[in-house]
This record gives sequence, structure tokens and C-alpha cells, in this order.
Amino acid sequence: MREKRKRVSAETPWEDVMGYCRAVRYGDMISVSGTAASDRNGKIIGKGDAYAQMVYAIKKIEAALRGLGGSLDDVVRTRIFTSDVSKWPEIAKAHKEYFGTARPANTTVQVSGFIDPDILVEVEVEAAVT
Repeated sequence: MREKRKRVSAETPWEDVMGYCRAVRYGDMISVSGTAASDRNGKIIGKGDAYAQMVYAIKKIEAALRGLGGSLDDVVRTRIFTSDVSKWPEIAKAHKEYFGTARPANTTVQVSGFIDPDILVEVEVEAAVT
């Protein structure tokens, strides 16, 4: 029998526009969509501050993981996209603060931009819930 997928939403405007959800659990795996520092109305939090944006995004990710029975300690992979790679020390500081115990595999890349130009960083994660 095919296992059902479980989903959680962050109730942001982009989810309905693009047809996706914040996170999906299938079996023991949780995939969290690219997460930026935007509130439920699409307002960007921490404009100009990569550290603040990273922390806000991670807290949204943490809530999504909890909603599917996981935690930050279950994260096995992070992907970080930034529009300004010179901000990597701020981004790395937040990553270490929240994922330092889990120590997931990571890729960090610079991109040319995001849907909203005030977004400096976006994070995706994969988790294995045990």
C-alpha cells in the first residue's frame, strides 16, 4: 500500500500562487521548500540583515519540521541560496547556531536574485526522522 504524504503550510502568498507547501513528509523523510524570511503576508523580515533573515527562515523551518514530527536535530542536508555571497559569515553564524549539533551536509551558493529583491537568503532542508 502506498504511504500517504503529510504536508504543512506556512500560509504564505507564494504557496497558493506556485502550488506548493512549506514541507512534505513521506515515510521517515521530510523535505522543506526553499524558505525565506517572509511573514504570512509576504513582508520581508530583516531587510538588509542576512543573519536576521537566516534566523527567521530557520525558525519557520523548525516549525514546519515540528508539524511533521521532526526537529532541527533530524536535518541531514541544508541548501543555502544567497544573493550576496559576501554575507556568508553572517549566514554561517546562524547556520552553526541552529544546526551545529546536527552538522548536516551543506551547499551554499550565490544566486542572481529572488522573487523579492529584499530577500538575501533562502534555505532548503531535508530531514530523516528516526
